[in-house]
Amino acid sequence: MEINYPIAGLILLIAIIVIILMIKRNRKDQKNFEKAVNESEIKPEEHKDIDPI
Repeated sequence: MEINYPIAGLILLIAIIVIILMIKRNRKDQKNFEKAVNESEIKPEEHKDIDPI
């Protein structure tokens, strides 16, 4: 059985491109997730009525 090198090279190239695109998208999604978490954090209430000890 002979290996068809042009087809094997094309499949390898497509696989590498897909992996690179997945890594880029994962980084973008991670940044968006971190931004959303930081914006949704509950901030402590300010107690202006209470005198400091």
